[in-house]
Amino acid sequence: MRLRWCALLLVTCAALLQGCAVSRVHIRQANAIVAASPDRQTDCSQADHCALPSPLLQAADKSIADSTPQHPVNTVTLLDDSQAALVARISLIRAARRSIDVQTYIWDEDDIGQLVLNELVQAARRGVHVRILADHLFSFDDLGLLDRLARVSPNLQVKLYNPTFHDAQTPPLEFAAGLMCCFMKFNQRMHNKLLLVDDAIGITGGRNYQDRYFNWDDNFDYVDREVMVGGPTAKEMAASFKLFWHHKRSVALTHLRDLNRRIREDASAPTWPAPHYARPARVARAQAEAEDPDWLELHLIDNSLRTGKVDYFSDLPAKTDDPHKRSAHIFTAHLMRMVADAKHEVILQTPYLVMSKHARKIFERLHKDVPPPRIIVSTNSLASTDAFAVYALSFKHRKRYLTKFGFEIHELKPHADSAAEAYEQANVWDEDFAPTDHGTHRGSAAGKNVKLDAEDDRGHFAGTARRPGLFGSNGRRNRPAPLQSTGRRFALHAKSLVVDDRFAMVGSHNFDPRSDHYNTEAGVIVYDPRFATELRNSILRDTQPENAWVIGARRPTVPVLGGISQLIGDVSEKLPLFDLWPFRYATSYDLKPGCTPMSPFDPAFYSCYKPVGDFPDVALSPKSVITRLITAFGAGVKGIL
Repeated sequence: MRLRWCALLLVTCAALLQGCAVSRVHIRQANAIVAASPDRQTDCSQADHCALPSPLLQAADKSIADSTPQHPVNTVTLLDDSQAALVARISLIRAARRSIDVQTYIWDEDDIGQLVLNELVQAARRGVHVRILADHLFSFDDLGLLDRLARVSPNLQVKLYNPTFHDAQTPPLEFAAGLMCCFMKFNQRMHNKLLLVDDAIGITGGRNYQDRYFNWDDNFDYVDREVMVGGPTAKEMAASFKLFWHHKRSVALTHLRDLNRRIREDASAPTWPAPHYARPARVARAQAEAEDPDWLELHLIDNSLRTGKVDYFSDLPAKTDDPHKRSAHIFTAHLMRMVADAKHEVILQTPYLVMSKHARKIFERLHKDVPPPRIIVSTNSLASTDAFAVYALSFKHRKRYLTKFGFEIHELKPHADSAAEAYEQANVWDEDFAPTDHGTHRGSAAGKNVKLDAEDDRGHFAGTARRPGLFGSNGRRNRPAPLQSTGRRFALHAKSLVVDDRFAMVGSHNFDPRSDHYNTEAGVIVYDPRFATELRNSILRDTQPENAWVIGARRPTVPVLGGISQLIGDVSEKLPLFDLWPFRYATSYDLKPGCTPMSPFDPAFYSCYKPVGDFPDVALSPKSVITRLITAFGAGVKGIL
């Protein structure tokens, strides 16, 4: 009875909150205060807004100049390396002459979040039009920071996508109320990632603005990937961003109730303090590399290729408003068509291996082809992932993946050699960039230790996003399971696809039901065998024995009892609830010394691989128990995990 009254109270509160939008009078008042803020002049009077030269933007300009409507030319760069991805951003932001548009799912308040945001503020101050669109759930959960952003420059605009009950902050009660009263709307998030400069060059893929996406977290980092495209395709990116920017779910800062009230109650404009970095030397190094033509040439330009057609696809905003409207699922539908047309091979890299109904039909049909295409999947293990609830559903359907789809599944090890090497490259400690009392670029103050306003003694960018972690990684809340081993841990976050070595995709789509039906997703499809080969090699590197375990069928140790166990397991797996049988069809394997890697379907597989258990390297913990429980009881919620 008490639970029923609590639920009724939450729904009632939610209904009241949903109707409490900011009045037009209060919006006009806040806008007038923002417009009158003294710290809103530009620092540059030049026509190019004091842009610095960048070979990245120059290459994009040349591609546009060389293009015709019939024969487009695009410069494409695969951004596997996190340091190159960061330096490319800084270089492009500083080179912007007219506009910068940024779209993201997470914007944290750590070193990466501070660095990129401060670079954007400096660009706005020199006259560049900067627009930031961030999903509300895991971005900018600090009213002090949002207040500063609202007033720092007339050239900087920030909007939050799909805010809960018209507020910038979401206390736990409002979070629960949002789930209960408006689940479909609340559950739909903007998962797109895009940085677009001068409508000429853009970066898209999997990275958010948080240390762990750029190998800057000391404990847990992501193996991630993006692609940079300069040329006519940037116009497609601009058109997509425009749709999201003007959509009703994208809300300007002065339209948020709590922030609007804060601005009206205190008309004195807050200053924009210099960032306070935890590792200023590392920041200074990245900033210096962004202005070093030789570094940019070696790490970015030399790795680029000029090609023809490149498509940027994005789902439409708020695609859950009409789930049956096919046009809202543009990117998702195109990915499915790409996979369905495979003839020889599909290479898939995804953090979460939970197939939608449509995807299951496609892979089942492909497996019936004669001969079937080879399908190699790179994904997370329980030891690497911080989304153990999602992993549990992948674990539940392993037999289906192996027998009906023919998947060759490789699960990332938590201390993968390839990931550790990338971390070391991004964290080279160079004494030339030791902290000083001066910044390395106008307004950057990379080495300053600034005491901030008393009103926010936590600092300008204090803490991490603090909203509940229902929808994936957010700051420190989603901790991975404890391990038997020690050392820095890595998880896979890259989302990529290569089909028949002919074309390839890099984007934000996780190949799961949430990406199919709820989140908006985006990505780039490159129709060039050279790029497809480069991406294929990158993904396969993560499947090597030093980086991943192989999932294979379990060999029964006792023939009759083993067969009975598998039969019981088959029945148990088909149950939506009470899938409790602990002896699964498949388990994890590691390569024996002196053996050559091979497919789990190779007859010689068992002579060269040894079983290492269902959850290798995971210490017995509540999360390993919960993983089993979600496998047993969680099938009905796979669309929202």
